[in-house]
Amino acid sequence: MKMEEGMQLIDGNGNFNVEGLKDFMTTTGFAHCGLSYAIVAIIGPQSSGKSTLMNHVFGTNFKMLDAYKGRGQTTKGIWIARCNDIKPFTFAMDFEGTDSNARGEDNTAFERQSALFALAIADIILINMWYKDIGLEHAASRPLLKTVFQVMKRLFKPRKRTLLFVLRDHSKTPFEYLETALKEDIDRIWASVADPETSRSVVFSDFFNVEITTLSSYEFEEKNFKKQVDLLRQRFICPRGLTGDKNEAEPASGFLVHAEKIWKTIKDNKDLDLPALKVMVATVRCEEIAKEKLRQFTIDDDWLALKGAVQAGPVSRFGATLSSILENYLSQYDTEVIHYDQDVRNAKRRQMESQALEVVRGAYVTMLEHLYSDTLESFETSLEQLLNGGEGFVASALACARSCFLQFDKGCEDAFIRHSGWNASEVREKLGHHMLSEMMAKYVKQVTDVLADEVQSLFEAGEADTWVSVRNLLASTTDVAESELSNAHVDFELPRSEIDTKLGYLKVFAKSVVERKARESAAIERVLMPMKHRFTQAFNLEENSTPRVWTPEQNIDEIERNALSAALKILAVMAAIRLDNIEDQIEIVLSSSLMGVVPAVANAPDPLASNTWEEVSTNTTLLTPVQCKSLWMRFKAEVAYIVNQATSDQEARRQAKKVIKQILGLVALAMMTLLSAYGAMGIAAKPEVAAVMKEVGQAMAALMKDIGPEVLAVLKDELPKALSFLGPQVVSVIMVLFTNMTARWR
Repeated sequence: MKMEEGMQLIDGNGNFNVEGLKDFMTTTGFAHCGLSYAIVAIIGPQSSGKSTLMNHVFGTNFKMLDAYKGRGQTTKGIWIARCNDIKPFTFAMDFEGTDSNARGEDNTAFERQSALFALAIADIILINMWYKDIGLEHAASRPLLKTVFQVMKRLFKPRKRTLLFVLRDHSKTPFEYLETALKEDIDRIWASVADPETSRSVVFSDFFNVEITTLSSYEFEEKNFKKQVDLLRQRFICPRGLTGDKNEAEPASGFLVHAEKIWKTIKDNKDLDLPALKVMVATVRCEEIAKEKLRQFTIDDDWLALKGAVQAGPVSRFGATLSSILENYLSQYDTEVIHYDQDVRNAKRRQMESQALEVVRGAYVTMLEHLYSDTLESFETSLEQLLNGGEGFVASALACARSCFLQFDKGCEDAFIRHSGWNASEVREKLGHHMLSEMMAKYVKQVTDVLADEVQSLFEAGEADTWVSVRNLLASTTDVAESELSNAHVDFELPRSEIDTKLGYLKVFAKSVVERKARESAAIERVLMPMKHRFTQAFNLEENSTPRVWTPEQNIDEIERNALSAALKILAVMAAIRLDNIEDQIEIVLSSSLMGVVPAVANAPDPLASNTWEEVSTNTTLLTPVQCKSLWMRFKAEVAYIVNQATSDQEARRQAKKVIKQILGLVALAMMTLLSAYGAMGIAAKPEVAAVMKEVGQAMAALMKDIGPEVLAVLKDELPKALSFLGPQVVSVIMVLFTNMTARWR
């Protein structure tokens, strides 16, 4: 189809030709004209030469009346055609004639509808009329103009249009008279239309430029008619032509939606709200353009490559690269919607931007996750190095946290997407919590490991003030931790309450470590060991830690009681947890029941037959009274051999002492006999000495015949000391005799 020949936009029944208009816009290139276009419409009575005028002025080829076939309706509905050789792009609209008997006397609805459509669509409306009809009611289109003016006064933001009155078949009446009469008539029609109650008073010139021209008769003065038409055509070609105000015009790409919606509104007999329709068209077109740009963005090769790369790890210049890709499509959108309503296009841009950001949010979150993981890994590695290096842990860890935050912030700055307004504050806060937790976990372990070892040593020592020392150690440990961590919230950029919570946990955990160590140390075997050790030391060692010699003078019963009392203190210490520094009677009860410190009352119940201690909760009980009694009985059974051995040793020494006295008596008698017979100087050389010593030996043998090995062992040690006054030679002889007799006796 040659577009100068035209296509029917709206048929005689009011049906809008959507597909035909699409084809027209594509074929002519109209869709890409932006605001650089013009629309010229013509209205007027039937058979008044409207199509003829349009064809001569704009080079179109609308169907014209054939006068030889009679006068009647030629154009039905509304037709459009591209104007030939006129710039900017212009197309003409040829309307069905008014005052036609083809539609009947009272059926003027289509006339009003088409007039309103021309008003809403066109930049220039040619009103074709016979010059001799000026001053008439219907022939001069007065009712139609009144309808047009009523609609115009209801427009919120009117776009100024040009009304070009073409007075046909002009003859002798002066143009000035016709112009004056027509303008006065127009003013009267305008004044007769009431202003809307919600609108300010408006003047005609706010809405229209009025132009008036006359043309000679085409039938009788064709040559003159064509000259006048050529002059009129020049007015449309001139840069300062008749197109009027384009500020409120619709971009060409939205014309189809705009025109279709306007016609539907008019046809449905609804009030024609052009600003609302303008917004509606802008909404439809901006949505379509935004949707297409968003689709193109989602399949963009650079975006897909970036999306794939970030799955594997952090990507350098992630934010700048993605922002550039996104900005490219937003700029394309801006270019294509530049002529639509500003509020609408801005709103749809924000919507497109928001939707695009939702597309990339996953990649951005993945990027932050990489930064989070890398920073946390760096922090954990540094912590391990600090622990292995033995440096001041807390101070070094806080410095490490500051360094890691700088690393994370730099990565977030590189990942920032310019259009998003997103920030990584939540992830950063989460990172702070995680790093603090990592540091505190290692710090708590370090502190409590040392605490556990020291508490274990205190329990193993089993001193009377063990629990005082444990409480002091626990308080000192938590005080040091509180001091070291007092400003940690600043470095981790967290509320002070976070550190307080962690310190609270540390205190609870440290207390639980002490309680755990206490329960471990209160196991039967572990309590028995220090009790026996304490008993052995107290029983076998003197106060100066030298081994105790069980001479007959030693009071074994008293020493045993003191040693048992020392061991009992360990049992009392390990019977209950005493972190709350509450006094109890456990040691007194144990002493009175197990050591008999307080005389028992006749028929009184056994205080150790219970499973609970008075004033001690079950939660802090380590050994019940029954368990203490059982453990004590086992303990006494296991240390009984130590007491028995001491008793045996003491008895052996007592018997050895008696034997030594007798031996000394024998030796003294023998020595006196020899001295009286031979003198002191010749005793050793006389053979008679051997006989005397033999008799002494026989007497010693008879004396030691019934002595046990324990006594013999004591004699072996003590006899040389007792005979030392006799001199080494004599002592040596006597000890040889003693040894030989002991061997024979055995």
